Amino acid sequence: MRSNEIALGLANAKERITSAAISVKRDPSEIALIVVTKTFPKSDVEILYELGIRDFGENRDQEGSLKADEFHLDAKWHFQGQIQSNKIKSILSWADVIHSLADLDHAKRINDRVFLAADKSNVSKIPILIQVSLDSDLVRSEGRNGIDPKEIEKFAESIMQFEGLELKGLMAVAPISEIPESAFARLAGIFSDFQRIYPDAKWLSAGMSGDFESAIHHGATHVRLGSSILGNRSYL
Repeated sequence: MRSNEIALGLANAKERITSAAISVKRDPSEIALIVVTKTFPKSDVEILYELGIRDFGENRDQEGSLKADEFHLDAKWHFQGQIQSNKIKSILSWADVIHSLADLDHAKRINDRVFLAADKSNVSKIPILIQVSLDSDLVRSEGRNGIDPKEIEKFAESIMQFEGLELKGLMAVAPISEIPESAFARLAGIFSDFQRIYPDAKWLSAGMSGDFESAIHHGATHVRLGSSILGNRSYL
């Protein structure tokens, strides 16, 4: 049965998270699990909910909006895909957290939309994470998402001017061309420097199914797992 498959995958992932945390003397309860459900059916999301999962990750607005529609109110939806200007209104209609902010124009549009949708006396901020690029300058110049680590402080200063955004921390993806331990060690240094300036931005969203243990070793507070729990994806 599908529910048994997912339960086994989830139990295994939780065990690995616990082991990775203990191996570096971290408390496993410090690490939040976001299950990435992109390309998987809403029935899988329902099974995960029944198994106790409340945090779900999606990369595409259309898919995320369909799954979040009429779902349990205590579920939290994390948007982690590339932001498109024409999708911002829709993304904000279902996403509770945005992990992938890397453009000031998008930040302004999100902020404007938050205020348009809000009761002027009670603005509910949208939690956001700045996506930092761990890629080389060459790869970054070819259009990969993410802020150059050298520009994070300046970018964050600009973000803090938007009253509709709540800066929660940083998000990153390890480059395919680099050993995850090396990439996440660099990220740990970047995050440490960032926190000296923004001590309240405590989230470090890093680590996916193939490398989350390395991310935990280097301080990740949120890991984003899909295939290690739900199995291989079938892309249409």
